[in-house]
Amino acid sequence: MVVLGSLATACLATLIPSVSALLAFPGAEGFGRNAVGGRTGSVYHVTNLNDSGTGSFRDAVSKANRIVVFDVGGTIKIATRIAVSKNIYIAGQTAPGEGITVYGNGMSFSNANDAIVRYIRFRMGKGGDSGKDGITIADGSNMIFDHVSAAWGRDETFSINGAVHNVTVQNTIIAQGLETHSCGGLMQSDYGISLFRNLYIDNKTRNPKVKGMNDFQNNVIYNWGGGGGYIAGDSAGQSHANIINNYFISGPSTSVTAFTRGNANFHGYVSENYYDSNKDGSLNGSPLCAQTSCYSNMAIEPSRFDYPGPTHLLTAPDAVPHVLSAVGANFPARDAVDKGLVAEVQSYGKKGQLISDENAASSGGVGGVVTVSALTDTDGDGIPDEWESAHGLDPRDAGDAMEIGAAGYANIEVYVNSLVPSS
Repeated sequence: MVVLGSLATACLATLIPSVSALLAFPGAEGFGRNAVGGRTGSVYHVTNLNDSGTGSFRDAVSKANRIVVFDVGGTIKIATRIAVSKNIYIAGQTAPGEGITVYGNGMSFSNANDAIVRYIRFRMGKGGDSGKDGITIADGSNMIFDHVSAAWGRDETFSINGAVHNVTVQNTIIAQGLETHSCGGLMQSDYGISLFRNLYIDNKTRNPKVKGMNDFQNNVIYNWGGGGGYIAGDSAGQSHANIINNYFISGPSTSVTAFTRGNANFHGYVSENYYDSNKDGSLNGSPLCAQTSCYSNMAIEPSRFDYPGPTHLLTAPDAVPHVLSAVGANFPARDAVDKGLVAEVQSYGKKGQLISDENAASSGGVGGVVTVSALTDTDGDGIPDEWESAHGLDPRDAGDAMEIGAAGYANIEVYVNSLVPSS
């Protein structure tokens, strides 16, 4: 463990959640792993694809303490930004068909304390508010984003910047920030951001731009542009980051090295980060040297910072196939946009582009998703009859969904978490 000094160590002890606290869901990791979501609240059904009104996604997240389930799948076209309230679990894995895409403007999770967000696509697009992020967090605490697909931000695509405490972004695609800015995003907080097994792709710069307390492990970064890949602070402020077993792969737009704009104020523990720069169609990179010359003049630290890391750390070469198979909102099914992005990476330097309009995306635009009927849920508690009967619950008693079981989760959490893998 790197010693940060008595004051910094004391602050760190108060910021990192207890290991013994209940996980947000099985497989939750990092600084945000103990987010509570809507565990003590109520169930809200999204029953339509409308922009607003009863049964809409906007209405679902407008009030605190809800577990949000989806009776429909498809694309929700939003005209204005959506602000998410506190203690919300967005269970995108419950949507039938190919899941849910929120398209047309951005999302704010500022002060959305204890948010759990899983298996949903947020894609802003050219029609969104100028100068705004696809997903933004400027304040708040205890949030986790898992298997999210984010794309087409007008400013940043997914940006955390401010007094934000204990956030994890894991298994998530951050893609195709729109030109002229074309940014993956800022990840800037002195209070703990974990980035595990994510895919940054087709962003000119900020893949991501990091300041503060950050844990960056097993990520895949592909086809950044001339603005840079991982940007190390570029600031007078102090930063302390783990950068471990990530894989950087140049694409057609890449014209600069993987790490840029570091300085002596950025303290990085680095280990086994691979770089494949030759764009020859094969994955054949090699480890970067563990010296400042390979990491853009950051201060290389001898020991790993004692942050709550991933449970199972992959080697960088093993991280690539794992990320490509599992990343993004891939349940109930991966859609055409994400399939196209993964195919770009699998070209290993031959395919990829920076775009200014989502209709130029590799999938040919927003596209649509297959919709199917939701399973029968007689009591409307968010848990299908078949699952309730098989697990000792009453399909005619709506009150049992929010009852807390022996493991500490509400029964509906046990159901929605059972739909998807725990890693």
